[in-house]
Order: sequence, then structure tokens, then C-alpha cells
Amino acid sequence: MEPAQQIRDAVAQVSQLRQDASGDPALGAAVAQVKRLQSRRFTGTYADLLGGGPYQAAAQFFLYELYGEADYSERDAQFARIAGALQRLFPQQVMATAVSLAQLHALTERLDHAMGRAWPHAAVAAGDTLGESPAARYIRAWRTVAQRGDREAQLTVVLEIGHELQRLTRMPGLRLMLKMMRGPAAAAGMGALQRFLEAGFDTFAAMARQPGGADGFMATIREREAALIALLFDADFVACETQLAHTLGQAR
Repeated sequence: MEPAQQIRDAVAQVSQLRQDASGDPALGAAVAQVKRLQSRRFTGTYADLLGGGPYQAAAQFFLYELYGEADYSERDAQFARIAGALQRLFPQQVMATAVSLAQLHALTERLDHAMGRAWPHAAVAAGDTLGESPAARYIRAWRTVAQRGDREAQLTVVLEIGHELQRLTRMPGLRLMLKMMRGPAAAAGMGALQRFLEAGFDTFAAMARQPGGADGFMATIREREAALIALLFDADFVACETQLAHTLGQAR
């Protein structure tokens, strides 16, 4: 399948899931709670990086562009609308990044909606205890949904996007091309897509100049996210709740 069609298919999946949520207020509220908690979890897990140092900008990019609770529908729609043009005008590596991003959003949205549907049942399973912590409810919903293979695939795609952005910084002339696109992108209503591409390029280009470069940052992402997946699936429930609650408490 051509990259342009892969982008359109992924964006269509996300759009349908969001329509389902908007038509079901309870589901929409549950999905929003899940996304909000996951954003807090990321902030807690990477509090040290977000607080300063050579990887601060990269951690902020991942939080706000990949792991955040923001509505990415505008950027997704822009990807779908110009998928064919991207394929004609941009190098293959740029298209690979665009495809990975679209597919990541589709997979993430599917998992978030599955968590949203499990959210009320997680409360029932806990006896709807008033003192049930958000961490405990999240763990129950996570284990109800399961889908370990999809969780691991989600991490794989995130890492692929990071490595693809890293490779893009080595392409001669690409940064100048992105700069020249600002005016046309704004005129065509594609500002959100333009901002993502520029932010990703600049973030990884800056990291390449740091000791350890982007490889060190991506290794940190891989290690911490893989540990979280193992914790949520395999750890004793009480120990898992304690550690997740601690992580959430680190969020600022």
C-alpha cells in the first residue's frame, strides 16, 4: 500500500473513534480521563528530563507531540489532506515519518478507547470504592484491555519516529526546505503539520550536538517505557499501584 493511502486509512480510523466518543458522552469523558492520566504519567516518568538538561526539549516534544492529551485532529486532517502531495514532493524518509506518526495515533486512539470502555468496569471490579486511587483504576482497566502485543508495538512505533526524525536531520537541504514551506503551509491551512515537522527536526538536530546525542535519549525512552509495560502487566497489584501512584505524584 502506498504511503499516502496508509496515512489516509490511519486518519480515518482516528476520526471514526473520535466520532464514536463524541456520540457517547460517558465514553468521551472516560477516554479524556485516561488521556489526562497518561499525560501525567509521562510527566512523572520523565520529570528529571523535563526539569532541565540536554534532553529537556526532546522530552517536551514527546510529551506535547506524541504522548500528550491534546487534540491532534487538526494535524491528522492536514496529513490526510496532503498525503498525496507529501508523497510526490518529499523524500521517502519524510513520508516514512508521516506514516509512522499517523499509524501511532491510530493505534494509540484504539488503545485509549478500549481503556475508556473498560474504565467504568474497573470501578465496578473494585467495588466502586470511594477511596480507589486513579492509579489502581488505571491498572484494572489496563489489565482488562490487555493487548500486550499492541502496547509493545506502540512503543516500537514511538521509537521508530524518534529514529526517523534523527535520520532526517542528516539530510542536506531539508531544514531549508522546511523553512521555505512556512508561507505556503500557512496559506494552505497546514500550520499544525508544519510546526510538528519543524519542531521535530530542530529538537533532534539540537540533540545531535549533545554528548550521547539522540541515541541516549531514545535509549532512555525504550528502557523506561518497557519497564512500565512490564510493571502494568506483571507486577503484584499493590506494588504496581504504589509505584504508579508515586510516578503520578512526580508530575508537575
